Amino acid sequence: MKIHPLITTSAALADLCTRLAQADFICVDTEFMRENTYWPELCLIQVADEHEAAAIDPLAKDIDMTPLLDLLVDNEDVLKVFHAGGQDVEIIYNLTGRTPHPIFDTQIAMMAISQSEQIGYSNLVESWQGIVVDKGARFTDWSRRPLTERQIEYAIGDVTHLAKIFPKILGRLKKTGRGVWLNIEMEKLADPAGYRNDPTLSWQRIKAAGRNPAMLGRLKSIAQWRELEAQDKNIPRGRIARDETVADIASHPPKKQEDLAKVRGLSPGWKDNEIGRRLMAAIENAVPLSDDELPPRTPRGAPLGKEGALVADLLKLLLKIRSREIDVAARLLARSEDLELLAAGVRELPLLEGWRYDVFGRDALELVEGKLAFAVVKGRMKMAHIDEIGSRAEPSAEDAPAE
Repeated sequence: MKIHPLITTSAALADLCTRLAQADFICVDTEFMRENTYWPELCLIQVADEHEAAAIDPLAKDIDMTPLLDLLVDNEDVLKVFHAGGQDVEIIYNLTGRTPHPIFDTQIAMMAISQSEQIGYSNLVESWQGIVVDKGARFTDWSRRPLTERQIEYAIGDVTHLAKIFPKILGRLKKTGRGVWLNIEMEKLADPAGYRNDPTLSWQRIKAAGRNPAMLGRLKSIAQWRELEAQDKNIPRGRIARDETVADIASHPPKKQEDLAKVRGLSPGWKDNEIGRRLMAAIENAVPLSDDELPPRTPRGAPLGKEGALVADLLKLLLKIRSREIDVAARLLARSEDLELLAAGVRELPLLEGWRYDVFGRDALELVEGKLAFAVVKGRMKMAHIDEIGSRAEPSAEDAPAE
């Protein structure tokens, strides 16, 4: 594979993208900094197909990134391959308002052909290629220029290895027939809705007890205020106020600005400064959530009771058994919270639809309905239908007692 020098000019980038546009797939990775900013700062993009690889410097003076961004979001003929690509896709969305498509994530794909829940890139490379990745440059300052040869070599390795591994993973998926399992997961990764940063919805990420409309209305207003403050200052939202602090203020709102000095997690200076005044305005302008905005009433997270908890535990055991039997990550089949919902009587769940129902959901439902039981066969846990167990327990003619 040909490795290009660091690309820092528009002409070199345009030439590279012209060639990559003819590839069946390209592997993509990014290096960025976000510890001290609200918006992640893109510092490097690495791309590779089966024949060539390059790192592109988006911080280079006057470089036009348009050809690369167009290749990523407009070219439907080239598959874009990532590993654990959520943050990479977020950066591309922030730059373009769109997401790469079509898309493939090798971390997600590994869940369909192994029991790996979230395999890291280093482990992926070692597993498929027997190569130990040098992690020495992983936590360097990617925004500092000039980049060292070691940094560039490390960064490009993220896509050169992936370009060799991806066809092997694809071959395994085709052999097992599990590629269709991943269609929905990949579309979720590429869904722009997952990357839209709407301040009016930021409250939904904060854990708050109860469904009190007035309290949740304050939470919505305060969270929106925090998001806009963080965006305006380009600092992490936690630097304005932590989630716990936002939830506490929403539950126990201060009556006057001076009371902010008593709020844990806020600076005493907020009792008489401008940011404190803006926070108080957000609290005072809050309106209770409408019925349509309130979180839905579901058994999610609600106590199941002793019997329900035992059923949920049995479902989790069944999940482990099935995951081991077919060599697939349990998380791909079902989430723990969905198993608890199933035990609580909910039936509109992903695990009861499509391929998940065929592979796991049908048995999970039968277990809940008392049609399935556990058995130990040659020291290994197995599942058996109740009627099968009953037929095995019935005495044969030879075993019947004489009259």
